[in-house]
Amino acid sequence: MRIALGAAQAAADAGETPVGAVVVDPATGEVVAVGANEPIGAHDPTAHAEIVALRAAAQARGNYRLTDLTLVVTLEPCAMCAGAISHARIGRVVYGADDPKGGAVVHGPRFFDQPTCHWRPLIVGGVLAEESAALLRGFFRARRKARLD
Repeated sequence: MRIALGAAQAAADAGETPVGAVVVDPATGEVVAVGANEPIGAHDPTAHAEIVALRAAAQARGNYRLTDLTLVVTLEPCAMCAGAISHARIGRVVYGADDPKGGAVVHGPRFFDQPTCHWRPLIVGGVLAEESAALLRGFFRARRKARLD
């Protein structure tokens, strides 16, 4: 999660919403891929940290199926990212902060609980949640302040 938080900080430094993600092979401890939010810079609405990391991991592995790998992300994934996680067959998702407004894992549509979901990873939430949430709060607080100045 510390690596994901570093990627989230890099996203914030680039003016992107501070969310970071890492794909890890739990069998070896290898960091397969790291992603940070980049929809603004990439001009790509799908460039969420999870998607960026999943794409890089699939390229690194030469396979779009990432079974048995773990995705670590600083914020509860949205519906789009949950769909990509399911299609990639990620074995486990570890996330930091809950996202009651846009999350789709334990909030909103609860994507992996739907009968139409064909792959359900193990979910672990709340890892370094306060640090993840504080990064987001600070980022948006600074943006609001800048608008008022």
